[in-house]
Amino acid sequence: MYRYFQNHFLWRSYFSKTELERLLIVSCLFSIALTTIRIVYTNNWRFAGLCWNLFLALVPYLISRYAIRRPACIESKTKFFAVFVAWLLFLPNSFYIITDLFHLEISYRIPLWFDLALIFSFAWNGILLGVVSIWQMEKMLQLHFPSMREWQFVYPLMLLNAFGVYIGRYLRYNSWDVIANPFQLTEDIFYLLIHPVRNRFDWSMILCYTVFMTLIYLAVKRMSKAVW
Repeated sequence: MYRYFQNHFLWRSYFSKTELERLLIVSCLFSIALTTIRIVYTNNWRFAGLCWNLFLALVPYLISRYAIRRPACIESKTKFFAVFVAWLLFLPNSFYIITDLFHLEISYRIPLWFDLALIFSFAWNGILLGVVSIWQMEKMLQLHFPSMREWQFVYPLMLLNAFGVYIGRYLRYNSWDVIANPFQLTEDIFYLLIHPVRNRFDWSMILCYTVFMTLIYLAVKRMSKAVW
């Protein structure tokens, strides 16, 4: 039996990944397992949508992973620009799952600690995927702009990222609405920009999440270099 699994393509594919990739796979499977247990135990599909959100959070990571392993995508400015734009459109999905903690509430069907662990595991996976993806993209950008400083990339990116999280959570837009519904999206964004005082609570959320996500990214990045 063990020899059979050793020869199975899923087994070989898993162990051909890097240690970080294997950890991400196990972590994502843990979240999916918790969701499955909840569905079976409660016969309620309420949190099944988190699996879709996790898939969307995976997209920017897959884009950056694909690009960083293919020199042709990095060396060609046209290809890299196309990859960067696609990546940027999907990046807010990675951190969007943090806001799914809004759905946490007491239920008589299942303990609160279970739902907390379930939602937080999805949020954590989204954060991890987002951080790794941003790090990969930062490295690729430095090849095109060697003099670029970290803050010149991270700060504007996190502001755009937080803006994307906001319009996803409160205005209910998706990444593909840039193509499917560009005029309404542009109108709503323009309204936010020209009426900052009227939309002060919206901008407060955007700025708060900008700082929060920047701190997360910088902390995780520094931790990888820390000496204990």
